[in-house]
Amino acid sequence: MNPSVVFIADRNRGRTPGSSPPRFPGFDVLNEVDRWDAVTAGVVLARLTPSPELSFFTGVEQATAEALCDQLLAQHEEPRIPVAALIDVRLATGETDGWHYADMPEDAQAWRQTLAFLDNDAKRQGGTSLSQLGQQQQAALVQAVQELDAQSWHGLPATHVWSLWTRYACTAFYSHPWAWNEIGFPGPAYPRGYKNMGLDAREKFEVADAANTDPVPWTRRAEAAKRRQAAAVTGESS
Repeated sequence: MNPSVVFIADRNRGRTPGSSPPRFPGFDVLNEVDRWDAVTAGVVLARLTPSPELSFFTGVEQATAEALCDQLLAQHEEPRIPVAALIDVRLATGETDGWHYADMPEDAQAWRQTLAFLDNDAKRQGGTSLSQLGQQQQAALVQAVQELDAQSWHGLPATHVWSLWTRYACTAFYSHPWAWNEIGFPGPAYPRGYKNMGLDAREKFEVADAANTDPVPWTRRAEAAKRRQAAAVTGESS
């Protein structure tokens, strides 16, 4: 395969997830495809349209996984990155993280079980599967698992269930070219490389951040909020 002659549909060009204005206007990582080697280009472009022929989830599980991943990543508007479909491909091909918690089933079985548990919770509270509930009801059910922390959820440690979901969801999301557009990441450096090293020294294929905000003050505020929350839980003064 010659990456320079690969057809990329216009619907996949220059997209970022959701409807917010892009932070890197005009940036499209797919403009770099002709600089990647053929194998790399094939791997990345396959993420645009995950193959339906590699299917791990049943139809019901797929719908539940999509609802879950949309909640985890706040994907409530188009365009959405096909996170659940990318997870489905990983599980169908046995591409796991190579480890799992001792008190959890292996990842494939854990996904099947936890999706079924979510649907059971949804049916008890709303009379239907998770995918058929409204966004607020879905959010409440998913949030309830996180809030259990180290407690048991359907016989599994809630923290480890949450880790399973978020590991796979975040890996899938940030493997996709649209997410790369959102964060201004120009994709694989090999064999192209970089030559303009240093703070604010951009390559010609990079685009300036339209927001141009310093993340340090925000990080400090977030850390201060965490300390206040921890103090409130323990009853200590901040």
